[in-house]
Amino acid sequence: MPDRPTLRQRLRVQWLRARLLARALRSRRDLRLVSARGGRAGRGDILAFAVVRNESERLAHWLDHHRRLGVARFHVVDNGSDDGSAEFLAAQPDVWLWTTQASYRESRFGRDWTNWLLTRYGAGRWCLTLDADELLSFPHDDRAGLHDLVAELDRRRVPALGALMLDLYPRGPLCPDPRPRGEQALRRLEWFDAGNYRCRIMAPMRNRWVQGGVRDRVFFADRPRRAPTLNKLPLVRWRRGFAYVNSTHSALPSRLNDAWDGPGDTRLSGALLHTKFLPTIIEKSRSERRREQHFSDPAAYRHYYDAVIANPDLWHEGARRLAGWESLVAAGIMSAGDWRGPG
Repeated sequence: MPDRPTLRQRLRVQWLRARLLARALRSRRDLRLVSARGGRAGRGDILAFAVVRNESERLAHWLDHHRRLGVARFHVVDNGSDDGSAEFLAAQPDVWLWTTQASYRESRFGRDWTNWLLTRYGAGRWCLTLDADELLSFPHDDRAGLHDLVAELDRRRVPALGALMLDLYPRGPLCPDPRPRGEQALRRLEWFDAGNYRCRIMAPMRNRWVQGGVRDRVFFADRPRRAPTLNKLPLVRWRRGFAYVNSTHSALPSRLNDAWDGPGDTRLSGALLHTKFLPTIIEKSRSERRREQHFSDPAAYRHYYDAVIANPDLWHEGARRLAGWESLVAAGIMSAGDWRGPG
């Protein structure tokens, strides 16, 4: 564990938390509620929150996956989609759709918006905060739902579930010819890296910094400190006064960040199956390189976009095949702890 923070550090963290909450409150002016299908959630319902833009190829699978796990309502912010995403979401029976044309980057990459919605609608509930290219997996999820999982977390008095954002990739070029679509494209994402993860604990918030995986291996081998941060806290029993700091990589109060220490930690944890590397990643990388909305220093990541646009094959001899939650536990990506699932 890091050294106990000084008084000055504690005051700085308190100030940051107050600032984030104030930003979230102001950001509500950016959002317009388009539809609120299904009415308000019940007292024990689990809610999901997301910000999306042009995710029509993923949304049906993403919604169905998390419905199956037990999400009752989805609060989704559409940030200027022009591919039919907003229209699709507005027609869903369990989606509250919000829209905004405000800057994704200036909203701290959507976190101001989700912090506000979590405070307004999620306080007192278990809440799942995701991107549209993330699919939650956890031990025993072939027979256990989110209600089973959160009951176990409540029993342990654990307020959050830690998870690794696990990049999945195909064998062969990212965008083959002919290009697969829909479920066929998703089925190609069956490989992952298992053994190259590292974790640091950062003062003064005690947030974890996990790096590694395929993007570290292929795109950032010569600059590992710029490799993506992979640890997340996607599932939290939300309280007023909570706030995500950097995506869902870290949160305040600081005790939330103690939920997980990354791959190899034997405590109950999960994984976010990251479906980033669909064939459309090539054209999306061209678009995002122009928009410069996804990094605080976009110029520093131009080489990354260029490398993705080159349509590489990410597979290597050490790749592991995804075969349900058991394969993730066996690889040390996540842990069941001593939880044996429901029943």
